[in-house]
Amino acid sequence: MRKTDSPYVTDWFAVSIRWLFLLGLVTSLSLGGHLLAPVNILLIGLVCWNIGLTLVTGLNRRLVAHREISLTVDLVFAAAYFTLAGGFGSPAFWIVFLPLMTSTLYFEITGAIISAIVMTAVQVGVTLFQTRDPVALIFLVVSCVLTCAVAGLFGYLNVQLIRTNRKNRLAQQEAQLGAQQKKLGMENERLRAVYSLTSTLLATLNYQRVLESVLDLSLSALNTESEAIADERLICAVLLFSKNESLEVGSARRLTTADMRVVLHGREGAIAQTIEQNKPVLLTDVKNDPELRRFVAFHTCNEIYCFPLRSGFSAYGILLFAHPLAGFFTKDRREILDILGSQAVIAIQNARLYQDVVDERQHMIEAQEEARKKLARDLHDGPTQSVSAIAMRVNMAQRILLKDPKAAGEELGRIEDLARRTTKEIRHMLFTLRPLVLESQGLVVALQLMADKVKETYAQNVIINVEENILQDLEVGKQGVVFFIVEEAINNARKHAQAKHIWVTLRPFEKEMVLLEIQDDGVGFDVASVNRSYDKRGSLGMVNLRERAELVNGVLNIQSAPAKGTRIQVFIPLTDEAADRLHRSSGNRNP
Repeated sequence: MRKTDSPYVTDWFAVSIRWLFLLGLVTSLSLGGHLLAPVNILLIGLVCWNIGLTLVTGLNRRLVAHREISLTVDLVFAAAYFTLAGGFGSPAFWIVFLPLMTSTLYFEITGAIISAIVMTAVQVGVTLFQTRDPVALIFLVVSCVLTCAVAGLFGYLNVQLIRTNRKNRLAQQEAQLGAQQKKLGMENERLRAVYSLTSTLLATLNYQRVLESVLDLSLSALNTESEAIADERLICAVLLFSKNESLEVGSARRLTTADMRVVLHGREGAIAQTIEQNKPVLLTDVKNDPELRRFVAFHTCNEIYCFPLRSGFSAYGILLFAHPLAGFFTKDRREILDILGSQAVIAIQNARLYQDVVDERQHMIEAQEEARKKLARDLHDGPTQSVSAIAMRVNMAQRILLKDPKAAGEELGRIEDLARRTTKEIRHMLFTLRPLVLESQGLVVALQLMADKVKETYAQNVIINVEENILQDLEVGKQGVVFFIVEEAINNARKHAQAKHIWVTLRPFEKEMVLLEIQDDGVGFDVASVNRSYDKRGSLGMVNLRERAELVNGVLNIQSAPAKGTRIQVFIPLTDEAADRLHRSSGNRNP
């Protein structure tokens, strides 16, 4: 038995005609009073046979040699019933037309003629066997002629039907081919748009130009016709995260002037869902969205498609496409927007990385400049002053040497102490510039040695408390950054806090994370006030701390108040998952 995914239409016609014949036969027999005749058992068999064929056809199956078997059964049933029912004496004598219908469907006019010949032979044989009455013979002739005529008529009609069906099928195939060619043309246009977008984005690292190209090529790719004019009702925009964690319009098409100034928080509605799930969202209830309804241009739109501009743990923003027509963003359109959006993410990431490199280069230049200034200040405030004092004291010792040798000796002793202290200061500066012990003996020894030098040089108490078991998970590069963060914080506390004690603690904090704390008991300060006026200050201590915390993908937190000391906390993640969790909890997003 064979099976197909599509129905056998001819088989459905055959079983349907057979049911009609059976209904007609039962009606004829009922009207003629022959319904309970024993010969009608054959009709019950024909009903069972047709039920079986109906089930087989309903399952889209066919018997082996299905057409031949079906026609043979109809011929046998018709001939047997006509013979046993008494030929033309039965009200159901017209059962002889049943095989004509089946043969016409399966074998066209040839099958109809063969079936007509067989049924004509049956009619002649049965009639001549029963009687030689002239009237019966005339009726036989008329019946035979009618049988052949019906066979010819059905064959002709079937041929015409097949021709019409083939013509319609050919027209349908041509229409499908045209639709496929049209769709292929659209796909080619979209592929060209993707290629153009990729080429354009690879050719530039300018952030704004990338955004403009994304919007222009997206509008072009959404055209339904290859030569169609861009839909003037389509609105699109790129929302980017700014440094203050809000979403601002980076570039747009067909937004109003007021809309260009809209700032969103991205914490509600479709935007929040897009960011959190990191997958596109199709919004159909625009008017009830708590954030997108703030855009005046969206008030006439029935659909908004939101695509997240995100790569890994870095969220850059959202791509928005809006249209007044419901159902505009079909599956095909969403797929092409997804492709363009993915390319846009790569381009924006490249542009951002390039900008980060430029910014990092500038930061390095500024850091080197600040290091030179800091070194100059430290040399000026420390060793330079000490060397000048030594020179003055030596000159004074020379003058009093002849008058009072004892006083000159005491002065030379003080000069020696000053020279030793100056030497210590210079060695401490050299140690902080490049602590070789950090590379050779590790972070704990380097921190303790720095604390000892600060105590020896400046009489400042520094207490180090490091849980050494966490160092095996802390990379060597991160250990170096931790050292310089501690050194910067201790210098700030020593110079400005007037602290008696400085505590340095490095310990585990939550899962896959460590916490560095530098706390003092100094005079403290108003953090908010200092931050507001920090750009006017000459010192960059807090900036250095923040930038060095970012080098280890950490988060800096400063707690202080007047007369209550200062606590500096640096949360350092050990894995990418911990970094993502840390920045999510602190509310940091990449702009």
